[in-house]
Amino acid sequence: MAHFELAPNQTSVAVRHRTVEEIWYFLRGKGEIWRKLEDHEEVVGVEADVCITIPNGTHFQFRSSGSEPLAAIGATIPPWPGSGEAIRVKGRWQPTVEPGPT
Repeated sequence: MAHFELAPNQTSVAVRHRTVEEIWYFLRGKGEIWRKLEDHEEVVGVEADVCITIPNGTHFQFRSSGSEPLAAIGATIPPWPGSGEAIRVKGRWQPTVEPGPT
């Protein structure tokens, strides 16, 4: 499980995971998350008390659109295996920040 934040008006890089699935619960802020799995693609709004899932193999990217950071906690299933799990992919938006350690 991890806590993470994206600063106001910032956009993450797009990635997919090799082996894990995730569940995210948003704590504060507002934004959007883009998810694409095979032929299904969607953008959904996120804010405090919204929970989303990221199935294994899903391409995803998120961005903050509020005046405060977009904050969430995420659980990884199975546990995060280490370096190399997240693979950068082409996203929906231009990223403004680089990923942290994986």
